[in-house]
Amino acid sequence: MLRVRCLRGGSRGAEAAHYIGSRLGRVFTGWVQRSFQSTQAATASQNTCAADDKATSPVPKNCPVCSYNEWDPLEEVIVGRAENACVPPFSVEVKANTYEKYWGFYQKFGGQSFPKDHLKKAIAEIEEMCNILKREGVIVKRPDPIDWSVKYKTPDFESTGMYAAMPRDILLVVGNEIIEAPMAWRARFFEYRAYRRIIKDYFNCGAKWTTAPKPTMADELYDQDYPIRTVEDRHKLAARGKFVTTEFEPCFDAADFIRAGRDIFVQRSQVTNYMGIEWMRRHLAPDYRVHIISFTDPNPMHIDATFNIIGPGLVLSNPDRPCHQVRVSQK
Repeated sequence: MLRVRCLRGGSRGAEAAHYIGSRLGRVFTGWVQRSFQSTQAATASQNTCAADDKATSPVPKNCPVCSYNEWDPLEEVIVGRAENACVPPFSVEVKANTYEKYWGFYQKFGGQSFPKDHLKKAIAEIEEMCNILKREGVIVKRPDPIDWSVKYKTPDFESTGMYAAMPRDILLVVGNEIIEAPMAWRARFFEYRAYRRIIKDYFNCGAKWTTAPKPTMADELYDQDYPIRTVEDRHKLAARGKFVTTEFEPCFDAADFIRAGRDIFVQRSQVTNYMGIEWMRRHLAPDYRVHIISFTDPNPMHIDATFNIIGPGLVLSNPDRPCHQVRVSQK
C-alpha cells in the first residue's frame, strides 16, 4: 500500500505528542519530535503542491499527490495486486534475504507461479482491505495485472518477474513527487510497469514524477560469495556492515525510507546501498534532510518492519531489533 494523498495537517496532533518511551530514550525522542514539527513547515512551503512561478507548467492546486508523513489520515492510496505472482528465481540476492529453511522452496519453484491456494487467499485478503478503505471514503487505485512468469533478458542477466503486491517497495511519495525506486532484486527489474498507467495519470494531473537511475544489476552489484547460512552468520555480517549488495551502482527500495515532514530516515540494508542513499540525499536537498539509522538486525530490508513513525512524537519500534542511534543517545 502506498500513501498518495493525505489530509494536509502537517504535524497534526502535535499537542498530544508522546515521548517514545523508555526503550528509545529522551534524547532520541527530541530528535524525532523535531522531525514531526518540520512536517507542518513542509506542507506550508509547498502551497498545496503548487509550483513556483518559474515553472513552465504550473502544478494545479488540486494536485492529487500530496503526502509528507506516515500517519496523516488517508485520502487516496495505491493498493497492490497478488494476481499472477511468481516465485523469484533463487539468485544470490534472493538467497541473502531468505532463511535456509525456505531455500528448498525457492530452488524448486523459482520462476514459477506461487501455489494457487496461496494466491487465492492473498487476493481475497487484499480485496477485502480495499473494500474497507473504500467504505472509509478513501480513493483506492490498483496497478495493472501483469504476467510475471514472462522471462526477460538484459545484457547483464535474465530472470522472470515477481509481483505488484507491494507498491510501498517501489514507489515513494515525497510531497507532490512520486519517486520510482531502482530496486535491487533482478526479479523486480520491470515491476514499475504495473504502475505506469497510474503514475502517468498523476503526472497529467500535476504531480512530479522522478525515476531513479536504473541499475544494470550486473554481477558486480552483488557479493556472489556472500557467506550466509545461519542467523548468527547474518548478525555478524550486518554488524560489520557487510551486505549482499555492493556499492557498484546506486540501488534502493522505497520501503527503506520513512518520512516525517522535512526529515526522512533510511537504513543501509540488503537492498539499499550507500550510493542509493546518497542519490536520494542529493536529489531531495536542500528541501529535505536524509538521516541514516541502523539496527541490530540480522537481515535488514525495509525499515517499516523495524521502525515505524506512527504519529506525532510516536514511534513503533521492534524490540528485537534495537536502534543503534538510540543506544548512543542513552549513554
